[in-house]
This record gives sequence, C-alpha cells and structure tokens, in this order.
Amino acid sequence: MTTTLLVPNTNDLEKLSHLPTELALQRAAPLLARLVSDPAFLDACALLLLEEAREADDWYVARCCDGQDGSYSLQVLVWPPGSRTQIHDHTSWGAYCCVVGSVFEERYERLDDGSQLEHARLRKVWQLSWSREDGVSSILPYDEGIHWVGNLGSKTAVSVHLYGPKGDGLDGRDYDPSRDYVCDRREI
Repeated sequence: MTTTLLVPNTNDLEKLSHLPTELALQRAAPLLARLVSDPAFLDACALLLLEEAREADDWYVARCCDGQDGSYSLQVLVWPPGSRTQIHDHTSWGAYCCVVGSVFEERYERLDDGSQLEHARLRKVWQLSWSREDGVSSILPYDEGIHWVGNLGSKTAVSVHLYGPKGDGLDGRDYDPSRDYVCDRREI
C-alpha cells in the first residue's frame, strides 16, 4: 500500500515561485501551517511512518512533489533518531515545519566576505527545536540560510519542506567549519 500525501493546490505553489523572496516566504508559512494541521495530511504522515518503518540511519526524502517547471519542491522528510544534515545552504528560499516529533535546527552566519574560493568562516547564531506547535522555520537563499537540521530525539520525526525555484543548476552549498571550507552542491 502506498500512501498518497495530500498537497496544497499546485496553482498556489506555482504562484509562490513568481513572488519576490520575502513575499513568497510570508505566504509559504501559512500554507505549510494549514497543510500540517489538516487531519487527513496528519493521518497520511502517520501511515507513511508505518510504511517506511525500516532500519534507516540517515534522514531521507520519503515523498516529493515538484513543479513541472521547477518552480517549487514540496518534500516530506523522515528523520530517524540521531540523523542530521551537514551544514548547508540553498539556492532558493525555503520553509519547513515538523509534522511528527521534533527536529533541531542550528543557524550560522558567514564571517568572511566570500571572495576566497572554497573558503568560508562561520559562527553559530542560534539553535531551536521545532515541533508542529512551534510553527514554520524559513530560510533565505545562500548566506542568509546557512543551517543544519536533525533529529536529536529518540523517536523518528517527520517534517515538510517547501522550496522555491532553484538557480544556476545548483542546489546550494555545503560547509565544513572545522576546515573553513565551502563547496557547491549540484542538483541531482
């Protein structure tokens, strides 16, 4: 049995992609909040967890709905206990919220001016644990959205992510602060 997740009207998602970043994020947050408060969507996520019950050590995209023109990507991510992303950014704006359990997010700012190839100095600016009741986290493209997300808890978590249009064939950049290193991450 494959669970179909209910998604917002795709016209609404496509309209978001044509808005300026700040306005798109303002409208994306309530759209995601409505989606994750929909009992049918929550039931579908619960079924997804049952279907996807597997021995996974790392986070993964369980479901994805992309605009045909690349204008948006709506993704449902599953976070086994202890899983996390590396520090990264995105080429697009993004918003996410937790549906099941909670995820932890840590944000960074870039201290250098970006003029040196493959070099980035970061400083942590805040951290927060997000559950469904905490609302929506949003990120701006590139340096304005450097973060990592993960599940520090003991139970699997599920989150829903909405991203705007990507740019330049890149998905974003990955950072390694232990070496003051940054590199581009290509779209897959």
